[in-house]
Amino acid sequence: MSQHPEDPRREPGAPSSPDRLGPRPLRRPPVDPSQAAVFGRPGGVDGAFARVSQNGHHAQLRSAPPPADALVEAFSRPPELGEVLLQRPPSDMPDGPAGERALWSRDGDPWRDPGAGAMIGPPAVGRPDPEDEKQPQARGTGQLLSVPELLFGRRVKSSALVILAVVVLAIGAGGGAVGWWLAKSGNGLTSDVNLVQAQSNVERPPGSVADVARRVAPGVVSIEFTTSNEAGVGSGAVIDGKGYIVTNNHVVEDVAADPASKMTAVFQDGSRAEAKIVGRDPKTDLAVIKVQADNLTVLQFGDSDKVAVGDSVIAVGSPLGLSNTFTSGIVSALHRPRLMPGAKGGDPPIAYDAIQTDAAINHGNSGGPLVDGTGAIIGINSSIVAPGAESGSIGLGFAIQSNDTRKIVTALIKDGQVKHADIGINAVSDVSAGSSQGARVANVADNSAAQKAGIKEGDIITKVGNRVVRNSAELTVAVRQNDIGANIPVVLVRDGREMQISVVLQSD
Repeated sequence: MSQHPEDPRREPGAPSSPDRLGPRPLRRPPVDPSQAAVFGRPGGVDGAFARVSQNGHHAQLRSAPPPADALVEAFSRPPELGEVLLQRPPSDMPDGPAGERALWSRDGDPWRDPGAGAMIGPPAVGRPDPEDEKQPQARGTGQLLSVPELLFGRRVKSSALVILAVVVLAIGAGGGAVGWWLAKSGNGLTSDVNLVQAQSNVERPPGSVADVARRVAPGVVSIEFTTSNEAGVGSGAVIDGKGYIVTNNHVVEDVAADPASKMTAVFQDGSRAEAKIVGRDPKTDLAVIKVQADNLTVLQFGDSDKVAVGDSVIAVGSPLGLSNTFTSGIVSALHRPRLMPGAKGGDPPIAYDAIQTDAAINHGNSGGPLVDGTGAIIGINSSIVAPGAESGSIGLGFAIQSNDTRKIVTALIKDGQVKHADIGINAVSDVSAGSSQGARVANVADNSAAQKAGIKEGDIITKVGNRVVRNSAELTVAVRQNDIGANIPVVLVRDGREMQISVVLQSD
């Protein structure tokens, strides 16, 4: 068994352990002289950082030059504060001033204990200054510039800014005052004005034109028509909830003659409905049309026999296409006979007993209602007297009386046609000394009512029933006011003698 050398670390007197090995022998490989010359220390150098001169002697290390006096004065601690150590050595100052624990005290603040464990706490930054929080910061930039800095490039006192603002306002006010004075003195026709606004409310009592217009307007329509050759517009009044509308014959006669024509009724609210002809009477210039519509406003008929000259009336219609036009006036005359040739070559003459009014009636008013102060129909607007065919109203308008209208439209709605009483003569006005004296008989129809009664050519008829006849128009109107088959007295002059005969009227 081999013997191991004793371990020098074994205590003296302790038994040696046969299992422990001794240290390995130090191996120092040989050094290549060439490498030693390159990497080895220079001769005479013991330390790693010593510097030697070229002659082989140790060189004295040079320290940094002392700082400049200006730097010392700027950055050094003031002498009166004394020397302050960055760390208090335990041997000199075991406790801080006023009993403060030393930085290295383990039983004090853990922040001052170098051996304290690490922990997460608030960031080691100071609290923000409230004055800094009030200053807005631009995104991605430094502090924003103030208005004085922006305008003047440096800070300006607030008092200077106030004085500057006062001066600017004073200059502006002075310039404005001078401009106002120059403008006012430059034109003597202009000046300030204070217009007075009326404070009283507008009154529209029952029976006023405004009140009547409000109630009547929904029951009046504009009648638009187109034919193969022309287009036109007239007016009409709703007289029955089933859609019956009264108008003039001359409004719809072109539609009746053209199968390709189209007629439309336009109401106040703008709604439209196709209209068809129910019946028409060319001799009195009346017609009835019908529309399919719901919730119609129906106008009522008044008693034209109770109308007096001077009564207020309102004409409603669409003059020159201006729908829902209202004009007011008075009754200028009553029982004014109107005798006019038929509108078409083959139509019989038009004759009706008219109400004359000075309410403005123009082209397009035809067929519209003439209403009284209660809104009731007392006539149907039909014609005017004007200087020319294209002239407007001169205050001479005529409407067919409501009592005659009601009788005719009732027959038209019932039968589609109407018959009139007829005497069977053609007459002309007999003029003597510049005034009409009656209707002179021009000819008598065979087997007519006049021939059967003994009326002869050349007789001058001056009265029919209780109505005085001054011309041929009044003769026609007076006869038509009676019923067919009525026996009426007729006063006439024959050979200078006045005589009365009875005539039984026939149908036309």
